[in-house]
Amino acid sequence: MTAHRHPHDTDHQIAHDLATSAGELLLQLRTTGLEGKDLKDAGDREAHVHLMAELARRAPADGVLSEEGAADGDITAARLSMSRVWIVDPVDGTREYSEPPRDDWAVHVALCVDGVATVGAVALPARGLTLATGFPLPTPAPYDGPPRLAVSRTRPPAHAARLADRLGGELVPMGSAGAKAMAVVLGEIEVYAHSGGQYEWDSAAPVAVAVAAGLHVSRLDGSPLVYNRPDPYLPDLLICRPEFADTAIEVCA
Repeated sequence: MTAHRHPHDTDHQIAHDLATSAGELLLQLRTTGLEGKDLKDAGDREAHVHLMAELARRAPADGVLSEEGAADGDITAARLSMSRVWIVDPVDGTREYSEPPRDDWAVHVALCVDGVATVGAVALPARGLTLATGFPLPTPAPYDGPPRLAVSRTRPPAHAARLADRLGGELVPMGSAGAKAMAVVLGEIEVYAHSGGQYEWDSAAPVAVAVAAGLHVSRLDGSPLVYNRPDPYLPDLLICRPEFADTAIEVCA
């Protein structure tokens, strides 16, 4: 018998619900007295278990790639044979998550179809927000000041400084990949140009949401992002307002 999702579920609703509920679980864990590595480990574990159980229940016929289960060879073989694969990051930004009351961390839930991130939700639980495809998304308003570029708090890449100089912009340190990407969607920054290492679960959901919001999304050289590959390493990413895309690609490629 072929497994089917519940008739009332849509892919967009599943992504939104799972990212939101995992975020609520993570916020609850923050109140238990756990700290540091113990909180990081508990958050990763509990959110992963929750997401896997819910995907098995609500989308049982689809493949899954989670950061916490990526080393499972049987799961890898199964997902590579599938057109529809959910890619999730149970806690994007474990460092920030483990430092209450920081809010620059996220939960990512994406559905990739034939390698394209088509559906996604990014929960920003400590901000009480879930941004998702299939739901009304904000249209970032033009910003009158110098362009703002999101960079890592601890490892700002050299190309970001070059790009800021070229654009006459300023660097804005912040936490996780999802937090940076959603800052572009929310109009809080204009450019997120990343290099130096990421995996598919770091970008799939943010990419789907950013595309739905009308933003430019690509690799740093302008090529498309392709998901559900045997090796999930996908080291660079550009999410920005469309008017900055050509310059960012020229400087960063």
